[in-house]
Amino acid sequence: MRHVRDRTSKARGPLWLRSLPAALISGLLCGLISTTAPVPADALEIFGFKLFESEADEAVVVADPLSYAVAIEVPGDPEGVLRSELEAASQLVQGADRPVSGSIGLIQRANSDFEQLIAALYENARYAGEVRIFLDGKRLADLPPDADLRGAQPVPVRILVEPGKQFRFGEIAIQDVDGRAYGAQTQGLTTGQLAKSTVILDAEKALVRDLKNTGHPFARVSGRDIVADHARGVIDVSLRLEAGPIAPFGQTAVDGAESVDSRFIARMAGIPDGEQYDPAALAAAEKRLQALEVFSTVSVRGGESLSADGTLPVQVTVAERKHRFLGAGATYSSTDGGGLEAYWGHRNLFGRAEKFRIEGSVSSLGETAEAEDMTWRGAMLFEKPGVLGPASKFTSKLEVKQENPDAYRRFSVTGGVGITYELTADQTISAGIDVEYARLTDSFNVDLETITVALPLEYVRDTRDTKLNPTTGTRLALLIEPAHEINGGASFVKLRGEASAYRALDDDKRFVLAGRLAAGSIYGADLAAIPANRRFYAGGGGSVRGYGYQDIGPVDANGKPTGGRSFIETSAEVRIGITDTIGIVPFVDAGLVSAGQNFSDAEFKTGAGLGLRYATPFGPLRIDVAVPLNKGPTDPDYGIYAGIGQAF
Repeated sequence: MRHVRDRTSKARGPLWLRSLPAALISGLLCGLISTTAPVPADALEIFGFKLFESEADEAVVVADPLSYAVAIEVPGDPEGVLRSELEAASQLVQGADRPVSGSIGLIQRANSDFEQLIAALYENARYAGEVRIFLDGKRLADLPPDADLRGAQPVPVRILVEPGKQFRFGEIAIQDVDGRAYGAQTQGLTTGQLAKSTVILDAEKALVRDLKNTGHPFARVSGRDIVADHARGVIDVSLRLEAGPIAPFGQTAVDGAESVDSRFIARMAGIPDGEQYDPAALAAAEKRLQALEVFSTVSVRGGESLSADGTLPVQVTVAERKHRFLGAGATYSSTDGGGLEAYWGHRNLFGRAEKFRIEGSVSSLGETAEAEDMTWRGAMLFEKPGVLGPASKFTSKLEVKQENPDAYRRFSVTGGVGITYELTADQTISAGIDVEYARLTDSFNVDLETITVALPLEYVRDTRDTKLNPTTGTRLALLIEPAHEINGGASFVKLRGEASAYRALDDDKRFVLAGRLAAGSIYGADLAAIPANRRFYAGGGGSVRGYGYQDIGPVDANGKPTGGRSFIETSAEVRIGITDTIGIVPFVDAGLVSAGQNFSDAEFKTGAGLGLRYATPFGPLRIDVAVPLNKGPTDPDYGIYAGIGQAF
């Protein structure tokens, strides 16, 4: 027997819930809509100051504003757990601090709230619940659309919710159109468990997803019978699946391309004709095209029907972003001075997402006034994707650099080329060749000229949820770099590994543990024969905070760092979000550098401190203050470091 429920009696007597999922989906979607005011597109706010703000950025003025005060009553909920869930789902509650537009606005918000509250009860497995809303003492169901509520403000709004008992799953039946049965328990539909509406929806999605993963692009739930037996307090669920045909991918079509070659886009999507349909392939193609950084939006979808040849066409839709860009940045360290950098680039140089970038930087500002003692760098970088298939990328660079840290003075010109290949979505390998000419002065040499040829090979596995401010996942990087210095005849192999891990301690990700461990060693040559810039060093803002740049490790008779052939570094941070934009980070760093491989001549240096973070769209602004915990005679009393992005 079917019953139609009205707004004053939401679930009385037996109920046939054939239309239940539509109501649930509507409620769930409405619950996801944020009621906060949107951020103006042309205003920028940094550290609480709004830049480029116009009159259009002012708050929207509500016509005929009407304020109200709302209260939710839930009898039989002494601990208030259900009430909290209902308040979170209620637009009346969430928007109570913002007036509505007259009586009509309040009635409309209440009508919308009614469905949200019913959906929230279903999510709590309560299918016999009753919701009544009263505006100024009058039942919502009895109010005419043009009712006038502009009496004494705020208008009292009372929401009375009789939750009813919780239902449990009864009989579960899942089969396809051919009568084949499917296991229910693997999808979370278990007889005797609480019959939350979200469990039913999740089970439907999982069933369809499993079919699509086996090559059925048009799999769907073609029928559902969900019956609430109020006498027994159970929900019986019957689902009927329609798998549809197994289909291979067909041709890839591209829409929205302007200056980027459409044929290149289709090739980089990397979905070959004839390969069996797999939604993971579409997701990987979308991610691969987004990684080209020439599009503001990318969508890769299968067609709505099969082509005449029985294949599934693939539709790629893109919107291009501005291809030219420029920028500038700054860093500061109390131990090493300030730094400035600027860059200009093109993301689509020849029409196939080739990247060209010119960049320059100068550092150690404030530490020296002599040009020959300053640290500076200029470089040209070029990348071309797709040289060995969609998963590959060619890279090249030409760099001129002068640096003058405590350990050495160096002027160099470096050129290099390489290939990066994506093994999986999380794993890449890269190989290349670098040739460097350098003039070096260090503890062992004066005005030494070197020509070094290196063959770096690196493996990276990265599962972080985001690179700018990770809260979960890990990153592992392993490097092996054989090298030969031609003038001195020294051959050596550099090994380096670095691992970092991130874990959120709460659902809101306001408390995140972050850790890093790095180690390396150089084999095949004595310390003095290894060019100074290729040795290992530790200390400074990107290493062990609280110490000077490269100041940890062996020193010569004059107290100058010599660098080493082995090193170990470790860092631990607790990233604490105080607000949505401001966070603090207590941290501890430690590291050592040894002239050999056994660390017998090395001493761990430890620094600790506190950092401040301010979240921006381009990464967190970072200020760290650290002190050395085992301070040596030449170490600073403290270090202050500023930059963009987390420390690791």
